[in-house]
Amino acid sequence: MSVLNSRMNTSTPALPDDGLQEFHRLHLKREKKQRLQVFSVQMALLLLFFAFWELAGRLKWIDVLLFSYPSKVFAQIGKDAISGELWQHLGITVGETVVGFVLGTLFGTLLAVLIWWSPFLSKVLDPYMVVFNSMPKVALGPIFIVMFGAGFLSITVTTLSITVIVTTLVVYNSFCEVDTNLIKVVRVFGGTRTQVFRKVILPASFPTIISTLKVNVGMAWVGVIVGEFLVAKSGLGYLIIYGFQVFNFTLVMSSLLIIAVVATGMYQLVVYAERKLLNHRR
Repeated sequence: MSVLNSRMNTSTPALPDDGLQEFHRLHLKREKKQRLQVFSVQMALLLLFFAFWELAGRLKWIDVLLFSYPSKVFAQIGKDAISGELWQHLGITVGETVVGFVLGTLFGTLLAVLIWWSPFLSKVLDPYMVVFNSMPKVALGPIFIVMFGAGFLSITVTTLSITVIVTTLVVYNSFCEVDTNLIKVVRVFGGTRTQVFRKVILPASFPTIISTLKVNVGMAWVGVIVGEFLVAKSGLGYLIIYGFQVFNFTLVMSSLLIIAVVATGMYQLVVYAERKLLNHRR
């Protein structure tokens, strides 16, 4: 037996701790290098896009009245930033977006929990949610304006009409797709429905809930801009509409560029929070 054990030990040697640490260090180094390469390519593509846009505008390859070009757009942003006008509109739009994003995710997740908790309620609400999700939210905007007035509340409700249903459908489907064998194990040991949700359903659906946050960043911006198109007298959506009315398409393009930058920043914050939460769970 001792000979057999000695052969097994010699045939499957354990990897030293120093070797594991070195392997982990090399793995992190490769990941960092790959992230740097991806970021470099992304920045290169962005710079090429702006360079081509500038060249196309200068050489009249595109209609400058409609598309402007980067130097004029950045000059417009700089002028509005120095005058202080930009910060007022930006603050209003970002505030509305954050409120719609947070409330939409929260209410949508709670509604998904409620529907999962009651199979009867799920069967009753399922067709209504599908129909409401398919309705164009722009068509509902005038109704919200009449109900809640032309202001912050109607814009927030317009945003919620987009984010809540999407969140509910995605999170609820995630609840339903959890492995039934895991649920049976908890039930065998006498687990209640609350314990099944806390120990199985919610942990298994956590990645989907986090991913829904990423989707809701875009949905919240869509809802806010649509609402501002309809009723706002300030905000980035208002600047876009005003730019169209006075044929100042440089103002329109600068507003769109600011929206893209701020939305990207919000998305990156969600990605950062996701990374921290998932590392904490490990």
